[in-house]
Amino acid sequence: MSDAVGMEQSLVFGLDIGTRNVVGTVGYKDEDNFVVVAQHIMEHDTRAMLDGQIHDIGRVGHTIKKMKEVLEAQIEVPLKEVCIAAAGRVLKTVTTNVVFDFPEETVVTGEDIHTLDLLGIEKAQNILQEMNDTKYKFYCVGYSVVKYFLDDEPFSNIESHKAQRISEDIIVTFLPEDVVDGLYAAVGQADLAVANLTLEPIAAINVAIPESYRLLNIALVDIGAGTSDISITKDGSIIAYGMIPLAGDELTELIVQHYLVDFKTAEYIKLQSSMADKITYKDIMLIEHTITAKEVWELTAPVVEKMTSEVAEKIKELNGGQSVSAVFIVGGGGKIHGYTEMLAERLDLPKERVALRGEEVLQRVIFDQKEKEAEKDPLLVTPIGICLNYYEQRNGFIMVRFNGERLKLYDNNNLTIVDAALQAGYPNDDLFPKRGSELEFFVNGAKRIVRGEPGESAEVYMNGRITNINSPLEPNSDIIIEPSTEGPAAVCTLEQLEEYSADTVSFVVNGSIIRCPKFLEVNGKLEMPSYEIQPGDEIETRSFYTVGQLVTFMDVEVSKEHVILVNNREANFDTLVYENFTIEWTVISYKSSAYMPQNLTPVEEELPEEAETAETAGTGTESEAAKEAAGTEAAEAGVTTDDGTVTADAEAKEAAGTDAAEPETMLSSEEAAERPAGENLLEQEPGTIGILVYINGEPVRLSGKSHYIFVDIFDFYPFDLKASNGRSIITNLNGQNAQYSAELKAGDQIELAWK
Repeated sequence: MSDAVGMEQSLVFGLDIGTRNVVGTVGYKDEDNFVVVAQHIMEHDTRAMLDGQIHDIGRVGHTIKKMKEVLEAQIEVPLKEVCIAAAGRVLKTVTTNVVFDFPEETVVTGEDIHTLDLLGIEKAQNILQEMNDTKYKFYCVGYSVVKYFLDDEPFSNIESHKAQRISEDIIVTFLPEDVVDGLYAAVGQADLAVANLTLEPIAAINVAIPESYRLLNIALVDIGAGTSDISITKDGSIIAYGMIPLAGDELTELIVQHYLVDFKTAEYIKLQSSMADKITYKDIMLIEHTITAKEVWELTAPVVEKMTSEVAEKIKELNGGQSVSAVFIVGGGGKIHGYTEMLAERLDLPKERVALRGEEVLQRVIFDQKEKEAEKDPLLVTPIGICLNYYEQRNGFIMVRFNGERLKLYDNNNLTIVDAALQAGYPNDDLFPKRGSELEFFVNGAKRIVRGEPGESAEVYMNGRITNINSPLEPNSDIIIEPSTEGPAAVCTLEQLEEYSADTVSFVVNGSIIRCPKFLEVNGKLEMPSYEIQPGDEIETRSFYTVGQLVTFMDVEVSKEHVILVNNREANFDTLVYENFTIEWTVISYKSSAYMPQNLTPVEEELPEEAETAETAGTGTESEAAKEAAGTEAAEAGVTTDDGTVTADAEAKEAAGTDAAEPETMLSSEEAAERPAGENLLEQEPGTIGILVYINGEPVRLSGKSHYIFVDIFDFYPFDLKASNGRSIITNLNGQNAQYSAELKAGDQIELAWK
């Protein structure tokens, strides 16, 4: 082959891997013809294949490699890809119809037709899965469109026509995956990649029966060594495919047994019987014999009769129970003496209607190779058909292996690994990182969700190298995906909540302001900041501490021998302390230097210059003591006696947070009336804000803090908690009964009265 031809033409390498022979053809297609630039026929060294299926992958791979080297030497061009065809005794075909509707009338493109074909293949696969009662897992090795329909009207070619609906009758052929895998493995051992895979009868019919003949009801029988492949045409289309596991090897094995020779010698005897009158051979004892061709014919006649009977029955089965008009025979096995005559008899056809096809079907094949060893031989029908099939299906489909499974995908030139995963039915959840389970709980009545951590992405490998799911898909590649993982479940502690770090409560401890995070209550129980929140937990912020909790927070050791004062009252570790309460205690040691006196700012430095005197501040702290009382169950300032009268006994007074013996610590009703509304007993600190609320219809401004709860109103509104004017106090907030810890907002309507 000239260098010019090699440079200008894209060569196709077709390989017919038969049971007895391997036939290789290299060529290219011009406008009207297929030009063969190299060809070679090579026998297997051993019986490495049986019935069209590879049994010894290593030996077949070795033969293919030798074939490759021979052809490369002829063309002086390296061969990297090969087109192959599959055969085997367990062939399955499914004929079905598939429809594709457009949203509106559309011009049909080639891509639309390929999509229709793919839908047909998928439908056929589903049908086969439902009817498959064997142990085999089947793979699609080829298909043929019987007829196209344009808006339900039959058309031979629907491309470029306008339609709202297209459909087709399609025959899809399947073989067990292990048959296909064996072919791929053997080809791979020869350092070749598969460019296209088809079925042997499809390849043969593309050469032996041109489209102009397909209007006739014709059968094509390709007789190899291990299988006889059958195709049927009618009304311009291929209507059926079939295969039987009876072929030339049946005769060879009979000769082996009868004449006591090895398989290779038996093949020689079989072939010579169709070309010569006498055959000379040596048996396994090295004894030489001479026999006549007629003896061989008589020996093999029963087997030929059996073969032709089964082929005839298969033809009728594929043709709807009746015979065909003619039969074409190709392949080396077709040269068997008496075969055509016996087959014609069983199909009730004239002898001339069953014929061996050879040179006449290769009229559009030009042989331009250096070696002319197999020119115009029936053995070349299938390998040339394999080459021609490449042109029909190239860029139409590509084949890959996905997690050990063969896939055929329509190639839109934009395929990625994701597309292969989707066609294989790989779970989407296993492609992308999975988050751990989320955590749902409630904070101050509002739902809160914390998402789990993401896991690891799927590990994607293509041909042994790591890649990602969006990588372009390479033909004939081996894809392996290790599923993504689920991340850790959501975990959240109380100290991670915004409410813990953002909301604070301030106390005056030994003359210095101490700001502490608000405690969080879980399901009505106080928990430590390290508490791990559980699903469904009800979390509420608490704006008070106990003295003991404050000791723990400040990490100090407080003397229990000395009096602890809260708002100038004797207290213990269980005493509740609220916002701005004053605490005085004797510290034995400071475990944290942050709370040593020298590292704290005295409260006087936090107040503005016009701050009130310590005496006034003392009054304020006593007023805060009233808040403490108001925040307990002693909201009822009076009790009912046995005679039904109401009195304010000592317990009620204590609950109200005051003492009758110390009237100066609490405003009297007259003093309260003289005090301007909104005047706070504790001066406003820098950075704090005020809000306007309405108490009993009267506007009252609350100031001095960043936020306010219901009990704070007693610092700003003249309400005498000591007065026994009823059984209990009405505390309504915006028309609803309010707890003393309820948070206040600007514009709130408050009702406060004795009842």
